[in-house]
Amino acid sequence: MSGIVCDSMLSDDDDELEMDEEEEEVEKKPSTSVKKEEDSDDDDDVDDEEEDSEGDDEEEAEDSEDEGKEGDEFQTNTPQPVQISEENMTTQKFSELGVSSWIIQQLQTMHISTATPVQAACIPKILSGSDILGCARTGTGKTLAFAIPILQKLSIDPYGIYALILTPTRELAFQIADQFSAVGKPITLKCSVIVGGRSLIHQARELSDRPHIVVATPGRLADLINSDAEIIAKVFKKIQFFVLDEADRMLEGQYNDQLKPIFNAIPAKRQTLLLSATITNNINMLHKVSTRKPYFFEDKTKDAESTVDRLEQKFVVCPVAVKDAYLVYVVKNYSEKNPKSSVMIFAQTCRECQALAYMFEGLGFRVGSLHSQIPQKQRLAALSAFRSKTLNVIICTDVASRGLDIPHVDLVVNHNVPQCAKTYIHRVGRSARAGRFGSALSFVTQYDVNAKHVTKYVTQVLVAKKEAELKLENQKFGEKKEINKRKELLMSGMSEDDVDRHLENMKTKRVTSSKRKLDKISGQLERRNEAKAAKGEKKKPKIERD
Repeated sequence: MSGIVCDSMLSDDDDELEMDEEEEEVEKKPSTSVKKEEDSDDDDDVDDEEEDSEGDDEEEAEDSEDEGKEGDEFQTNTPQPVQISEENMTTQKFSELGVSSWIIQQLQTMHISTATPVQAACIPKILSGSDILGCARTGTGKTLAFAIPILQKLSIDPYGIYALILTPTRELAFQIADQFSAVGKPITLKCSVIVGGRSLIHQARELSDRPHIVVATPGRLADLINSDAEIIAKVFKKIQFFVLDEADRMLEGQYNDQLKPIFNAIPAKRQTLLLSATITNNINMLHKVSTRKPYFFEDKTKDAESTVDRLEQKFVVCPVAVKDAYLVYVVKNYSEKNPKSSVMIFAQTCRECQALAYMFEGLGFRVGSLHSQIPQKQRLAALSAFRSKTLNVIICTDVASRGLDIPHVDLVVNHNVPQCAKTYIHRVGRSARAGRFGSALSFVTQYDVNAKHVTKYVTQVLVAKKEAELKLENQKFGEKKEINKRKELLMSGMSEDDVDRHLENMKTKRVTSSKRKLDKISGQLERRNEAKAAKGEKKKPKIERD
């Protein structure tokens, strides 16, 4: 990808692109309601309708993250991370890390020969029995960092269930299971995926057969444990490894009810591995989950809470009324100039995601959609088609923002501005992976300005602006321009009285216009404050979602 890709998306070589016609088509479509998807799965999957009530872990953007704590620093009583430098870590061979020869050979068949910083730091520590608490940028190989040592120890003493891995989304669970299966192929690894959208009965049977590795989302696993505590809970009593992938998200609070029965089911004597691309104010909670003092590392080749250098990031400011037209234009223009490219569009809610998918289909595009309100089979099918480039455009919610490894995403489009920086980092992290170039484009509207911060300055700014206007009047600012204008009008044949009236009218219009703008701003501020006060009176205690 070149450095001018975003410019080319918004530049129109052919002014006759007929966007007016596209906008007209778009205007005919937005009233399309999102129809309730009928579950096309087998009869065994009747429990699919309960996917979201199970707390299955798919935190959409409407359940916004805690923005206020986003920038908090680590508290002083927590250990400082081991900082990994790129120079002494990225060229290490797996044999230098104590990895068994059979795993090295299997990695070579996957075209993996050297360890990434997170792998070089974690693998020896996990093999030596340490707990891990780690933060490394998305796309740096965190899954293999814990999969390799788990499989190596499993091969020495194979039994089930040996390791439990929890992750917030279903798609990420399937991806992690695929990587375990790929590396563990020589030892005939048995790996089970326990997520919503599949039969509870079949999954309970899978767990009873005691596979070596279980990868699960917390909502469905908690349901299984609660439904049969005597049998299901017991199968986890001898696990050696407990892994929380995307650990910061898992411990933010929304999964507390689901995690409680899981923690009760697993043994206290275990290795706990906690990894994520972003770890900030939840650091103390992560330490509580670990049963012993963990090895804490942070990939400092660049700030883990930042984006990669090869990602080009731009934004487009546009009125909210025409944002969808801009979106269609960008996707159309970009796809025409880059026919083999892949575009991932992030939407705020499930409804908005599906509405955009219907809109694009109505305009003749082939797109897929990925969110928590469609059956699991359709979600996996859409993701598979996008990975194989059968589909070049996929529209999704933040279900797809974390951990998914789709190396060829050329452009990420934020249909909305994420409410916290961490979400933005995970979204745009779908592009520019594994050293590739990529681009990210965000649409910003007049409603994306953070009014909470702006309103603190409104009164002060209004007063300062009024004082500035008075100061200009006292300085007779623009007097020379007015004299020249008077001369010009007199030379055009106007009488002095007519010139005076004309200039006075122009001045009155300017003053009236300025006053009208100030009154409008003041009125908006007053109404906002009144609404805020009324909302505060009616505000009820917040109940945490199951």
